[in-house]
Amino acid sequence: MFGSPQSGASVYAKLGMETSVAAADPHKLIVMLFEGAMVAVASAVQHMQAGDFEKKGAAISKAIMIIDAGLRASLNKEAGGNLALNLDSLYEYMSKRLLIANLKNQPKVLEEVYDLLKGLKGAWETIGSKPAESASQPSAAGAYSAAATSPSSLAKA
Repeated sequence: MFGSPQSGASVYAKLGMETSVAAADPHKLIVMLFEGAMVAVASAVQHMQAGDFEKKGAAISKAIMIIDAGLRASLNKEAGGNLALNLDSLYEYMSKRLLIANLKNQPKVLEEVYDLLKGLKGAWETIGSKPAESASQPSAAGAYSAAATSPSSLAKA
């Protein structure tokens, strides 16, 4: 009649994540995307080392999806100028490297992508901790579209 405690916990965790996403501002959503991609890459390394290639592939696919459908799709190339274009190229590079890591079972490549994500996340967090710039100056936040990072657009990813 009642679900198992594990299914209840998973529903609670999912609800908690959905609540976090719905309540987050666009800046926080980008940070959450970086965190999600980093967790997926770290998981892929663990699965690769354990020889669980099915779970490794799933984790790498999740990381690629977060990068392409989350980070890359939310870029605003018109407002973000060269910064958005450079980020787009970097995200494309990371996705390709993840695919290579998956095909050739190369944990070093996964670690490379993890380090890139970690550096970008740190820079993004630093940007978020600074006071808002004047409207006349372009900002790094302009590289991302607020509409593309809305909770409804992320739910599709």
